[in-house]
Amino acid sequence: MTPAEVDAYLATLEGCRHKPRGWYVDHHRLVARFTDPTTLLVRVPREKREELIERWPDAFGIPPRLEAHHKIEAYVDRAPAEAVQSAIRLAWEFQRYSGLRHTET
Repeated sequence: MTPAEVDAYLATLEGCRHKPRGWYVDHHRLVARFTDPTTLLVRVPREKREELIERWPDAFGIPPRLEAHHKIEAYVDRAPAEAVQSAIRLAWEFQRYSGLRHTET
């Protein structure tokens, strides 16, 4: 996927807005941002990262600096669109519903 295709997909997700440093839901909950033209940092639950890597081993990675975080790198220049979109959707759901939990308590 190209960065423009990633942006177009993110724009379809309800409540997801582009800011200078990435795409956010509920104004402040990061969904995804590019760290360089071919690497998309996606905020997904730690327990879902391995599923993504097992299904698309060439599309994703978890560098040591991200191991303790709810994040994964998507290599958009070699990842199938379905893989990137799946990760983004997981991030959107995670951040959207995490935000609801925090505001309801």
